[in-house]
Amino acid sequence: MPEKTKSTRSANAYAARQNKEAEKLRNLSDAELLHRQRELNDQLFRLKFQLKMGQTESLKKIRGLRKDIARARTLARGRALGFEPAPEQKA
Repeated sequence: MPEKTKSTRSANAYAARQNKEAEKLRNLSDAELLHRQRELNDQLFRLKFQLKMGQTESLKKIRGLRKDIARARTLARGRALGFEPAPEQKA
């Protein structure tokens, strides 16, 4: 039986984190999802501005925000096309 390598373990941990982030977005309503997209876009704008002004060098944060924005957009598009169900409203 092959032994798990470090790269396999970190890949699995990364996949679990992505699913966790996606689950958080899936639990939002359409209005909350749109609001979250706007917040992420604002954060990305601020970080890019700081990067250009030389105040920060956080490329990892920028990459992470871009991925979060893509997740939110993908989820919103899936809901618009009917592939992704909207979360059930609590009574």
